[in-house]
Amino acid sequence: MTKTSPSPEAVTAWARLMRVSRQLVDRIEEALKADGLPPLAWYDVLHELAEAGEGGLRPFELIDRVLLAQYSVSRLLARLEADGLVEKLPVSDDGRGQTVRITPSGRDMRRRIWTVYGASITELMDSRLSTEELNALATLLGRLRHPPIGN
Repeated sequence: MTKTSPSPEAVTAWARLMRVSRQLVDRIEEALKADGLPPLAWYDVLHELAEAGEGGLRPFELIDRVLLAQYSVSRLLARLEADGLVEKLPVSDDGRGQTVRITPSGRDMRRRIWTVYGASITELMDSRLSTEELNALATLLGRLRHPPIGN
């Protein structure tokens, strides 16, 4: 196998992607905190559970859908359950398995977080890039995903 170095353009693009990603998330986290809301990870988990519907998700399915490590998801689920935002239900065909489902309080919290999160996206993205630029950015980032996604 031949080792090749990345092009200077790739290094520049990578560095900007990492820095901007971190800065954008930090700004959203600051906005959530200023409004007395929980961190963005809560929204990510509540969103995936809401999208899953009444059937909920098994914890391993949730881990595959969010950007958190397994141990972080386990701790977060315990916290969300303690706060009444999710409920764990036994899986009928698996004595040790559980399904996690969002509660009405969890749906309300998700909406409250989204109010600030959505406004932050508007401020950080919509107000700075045109529709065409946003579409181009989404297309380019989609090509970097694994597996790649189209428009």
